[in-house]
Amino acid sequence: MKIDAITPETLSRIVGASSDLALVLDPQGVVVDVSVRKSELLALGCEAWVGRPWIDTVTSESRGKVQELLSPEALAGDLRWRQVNHATAQGVDVPVQYAVMALDTGGQLLVLGRDMEIIAALQRRLVETQQSMEKDYLRLRQTEARYRVLFETSGEAVMLVDGVSLRVTEANASAQAIAKDTTRKLVGRDVLDCFELASRDDLLSLLRMAQATGRIEMCRARFQGAALDCTAAVSAFRQDGGVQYLLRVVPRDSSSGPALPRHQALFSEAMEHAPDGLVLTDRTGQIRFANSEILSMLGATAPSQLHGLPLEGFLVRGGVDWGVLLTHLKAHTVVRGFATELRALAGLAIAVEIAALALVGEETYYAFYIRDVMRRRSADTSLSSGMAGSVAELSRLVGRMPMKDIVGETIDMIEKMCIQSALELTGNNRASAAEMLGLSRQSLYVKLRRFGMASEPEAHHSL
Repeated sequence: MKIDAITPETLSRIVGASSDLALVLDPQGVVVDVSVRKSELLALGCEAWVGRPWIDTVTSESRGKVQELLSPEALAGDLRWRQVNHATAQGVDVPVQYAVMALDTGGQLLVLGRDMEIIAALQRRLVETQQSMEKDYLRLRQTEARYRVLFETSGEAVMLVDGVSLRVTEANASAQAIAKDTTRKLVGRDVLDCFELASRDDLLSLLRMAQATGRIEMCRARFQGAALDCTAAVSAFRQDGGVQYLLRVVPRDSSSGPALPRHQALFSEAMEHAPDGLVLTDRTGQIRFANSEILSMLGATAPSQLHGLPLEGFLVRGGVDWGVLLTHLKAHTVVRGFATELRALAGLAIAVEIAALALVGEETYYAFYIRDVMRRRSADTSLSSGMAGSVAELSRLVGRMPMKDIVGETIDMIEKMCIQSALELTGNNRASAAEMLGLSRQSLYVKLRRFGMASEPEAHHSL
């Protein structure tokens, strides 16, 4: 490209537009003039370079590059860019990319420099990202190795099942060992084919319930070719944007560990089928065990529907009753005759009486014995209406009946006591008793009939 002679001002503008830093050197490489376009490079103190050899302004590892740029071979050849570093007072090296060209004015050299700090920052960030990825990859490999060891050495039969195709994606050695044909791999098979035909509908429902509830669900099933039923426990989780199932298969004869002595087995069976409800919670109040009676009381069909839920959520008065129970358990370890109401899954309120016990060991658990007193409430109401009880019996109704009904029962009890006393004082003379009570004979007969104290002829006569 042919250009006519240009003025120094024009040359200065061209140099400023094409570089961030420009130096003019004499034939010995000493800085004669400096031009800085970027304010970020002022931290180098470029103005102080005038009169100093250019090679003295760079770091020690960059001196060889400067000597190469100033060599006659480099000046005679094509323009070549090299990156050198300048030290700053803050102890941080600033990278600058330089190219050197010879000027026709007395052997002077023009050095054009470009700030490389942005590219250097990107390079540092790339290196840091690569190092972080390497650490994450190593941590992932270690986690996978631990998972593999646990998965393969677990005594339980464990399978991973794809949520869409229901095919087994992974199975450990314990799962393969209980298969009917141990030479046929479980991986790749439909999980329903691994179980007997009679158990497949229950297992399919179990998988759907686990996905819907997000909790661990359990049912009884029989593995293909097995002699005994097993407990199938399923939990759902998301992976790669889809649902996966973790299926654990525990033979029922070994699900409880070592065989219990006969009397302990009978005791466990008695707790499971006790006529009163039994709930075992941890120290936070989450349900860990519930027997069949409490399941029936709350309208649940399986223990998994209650497992992990707070017992407080089933109390009608919620935190109030739970706070009272917990305070007494911490103070006395035993609570008896606590009257309250439970809310069933269908929303129905059930009057109950709770006895509780704190089980303190390595971990604290609470046992709650729950008795349905709905029928007994009816009996107590009938008893108090017949005035066979006393004020002490009336106080037992607190917490089981609304205060309005208790007040009504109190009025009836006082009226009946007054009538009984008047009849005793008058020798069972109805007319004298009515006069003593300030009632008409007709009103007295009405009350006698209401309280069941009138004989048949008197009741008929009062009509």
